[in-house]
Amino acid sequence: MLLIGLLLLAATAAFTGLVIADNLSGGPHYPVSVLGNHIATMNTLEVFSAGLALALLFCLGASLLTGAATHHRHAHRAPRHYGGGRDTGSLNEPTGRDGR
Repeated sequence: MLLIGLLLLAATAAFTGLVIADNLSGGPHYPVSVLGNHIATMNTLEVFSAGLALALLFCLGASLLTGAATHHRHAHRAPRHYGGGRDTGSLNEPTGRDGR
């Protein structure tokens, strides 16, 4: 998951950077090209929707990255045993038995 999240972050950031750098001309219709290849001609609503999709992919990658990092950190800790262990002895029943 860590690798997939990192890959999604890098891919969306690189693609967004390339699209912005290659398409600085304005107008009612935007010809979108990446590395000299014409992909599509979009209007402003389509460009906005594509930006939303890229932002969602970026957030998904960031979420996968942080989730994997958190899981990795918690998976390698020594387990703690609270209550019911042998070393607590009489601390489990400080007032004695009820006798009910």
